[in-house]
Amino acid sequence: MCGIVGLHLRDPDLYPRLGALLTGMLCEMSERGADSAGVAVYGDPVWSPPGHATVTVLDAKISGIAGIDGATVIELGTTTVINAPVAVEALVNAVRSEYPEALIAGFGADLTVLKGVGHPRALAESFQLPQAQGWQGVGHTRMATESAVTSSGAHPYAVGPDQCLVHNGSFANHATIRRHLMARGVVFDSDNDTEVGARFVAQQLAGGRDVESALKSLCAEFDGFYTLLVSNRDSFAVVRDAIACKPAVIAETDAWVAMASEYRALVGLPGIKQARIFEPEPERIYAWTR
Repeated sequence: MCGIVGLHLRDPDLYPRLGALLTGMLCEMSERGADSAGVAVYGDPVWSPPGHATVTVLDAKISGIAGIDGATVIELGTTTVINAPVAVEALVNAVRSEYPEALIAGFGADLTVLKGVGHPRALAESFQLPQAQGWQGVGHTRMATESAVTSSGAHPYAVGPDQCLVHNGSFANHATIRRHLMARGVVFDSDNDTEVGARFVAQQLAGGRDVESALKSLCAEFDGFYTLLVSNRDSFAVVRDAIACKPAVIAETDAWVAMASEYRALVGLPGIKQARIFEPEPERIYAWTR
């Protein structure tokens, strides 16, 4: 049992409130998983300034990035955020070269990923999440079932540029798919079954597919029980398995689209009483584009 939350803002007037709204949603899901938690935030002007690449690193002491002019290092709990006015690939390569043991939790032009071990409320405070801004956020509270309780095992999994995936459930055939991906040269950071789904989707997107077709392929290849939320810099998508055993609810207004594992995570959103609220159908892809 884990908790998923996601918020895609359509109204720019709400962008300054993204972090506060996401914090409330995340903390409402604490009872669904209190061993670790994480968030992905799109468009925060401090963490991911316009024209900058952003890389987030777990459990590592980063003092600076040699050879990258204008790099900024921000410590947020167990996560370190690094941004610089360079191409994303250049910053990723520089971090990997200088800190080869550091685990990169996310990277992109708009994405900041923060995650760690501990209670979701305490982690949100250490991340300074209530002060975050942006147009889109994804969160996850974890009750570990498939792998150890570590920062690397926490969600979201952000293994492609400006991409992330969170998951409630379990993949029954993840070991087989992991072996197939490794045979193609894919490198894994954890033993978590969710990372297999994230790596699979990232491969699909890198091959030119859009999010909807990538998730259709995932539904065809993966066995198990799951609700997934997948996002990138311009889209937000939800899918459940064929039995739809894991809970999910979606709410939509002119100002925002939100999803959560339980309705109580949505009650604090502005205009919730006027929202269209529904439960996503099995294996149907629900997607919204910025």
